[in-house]
Amino acid sequence: MSSDLDGDTTELSRPARRQAEIAAYVVEHGSVSANELVEAFGVSVMTVHRDLDELERQGVVRKYRGGVSAQPTSVFESNVAYRLNTAQAEKAALARHARAMIEPGMSVMLDDSTSALALIDLFEDITPLTVATNFLPAIGRLTELRDITLLALGGIYSPTHDSFGGVPCAQAVDALHTDLLFCSVSAVSPTHAFHQEQEIVLVKQAMLRSAHTKVLLADHGKLQRTALHRLAPLTDFDLVVVDEKTPADLVQALRDHGATVEVAPL
Repeated sequence: MSSDLDGDTTELSRPARRQAEIAAYVVEHGSVSANELVEAFGVSVMTVHRDLDELERQGVVRKYRGGVSAQPTSVFESNVAYRLNTAQAEKAALARHARAMIEPGMSVMLDDSTSALALIDLFEDITPLTVATNFLPAIGRLTELRDITLLALGGIYSPTHDSFGGVPCAQAVDALHTDLLFCSVSAVSPTHAFHQEQEIVLVKQAMLRSAHTKVLLADHGKLQRTALHRLAPLTDFDLVVVDEKTPADLVQALRDHGATVEVAPL
């Protein structure tokens, strides 16, 4: 009886393991065809589509005719796993540049962006700090640091973003006022910052209201793009930090529209 049950458990877990491997493959490649997945994993087209349906339900990927993508669109935000693996050098450069603004004893708010997450690796030598965030990976890292007072901002949990949001989170943010906010968005035009999801915009707008100095971290891949929901004019941020791969004409366009822009060296 015991061995039969063990065998059933193995059979049940096999699709989940394969789906995790498919998700990792799509995240690594950004966008792939269904036929490519059939060849890579040695399963039928029907099995691939079943797996992709489940991954899409979880918010990991987005299906389109003939394939699947982990990349963002104007209405679809990438899963956090994809965002954690993109533009890593650029995000590290933005974090190093932004770190100079932080002094021991300050209160700092971080949104649920992977750009802001990169700052945490630089906190160790500028403690004590009070840090507020709604991003679960950030909360996990901050619990490992000494002399950090952590304010974990709760709300409605989103597996796609691995963060808390919605009205409860926005209300928690509104109850605070921090010295600094470091945040990012999925798209930046010469005049505005954008995001695909209204629930995320709701929380980010509350964060903008709740910080004295507001810093937008934007790697060059986010520029000259828009998304469905407008978050705020770039002039609402005290500083916009871009990486040095940003073309000079784009930097000038941001400045021409009133934004204060600094370029972080890689």
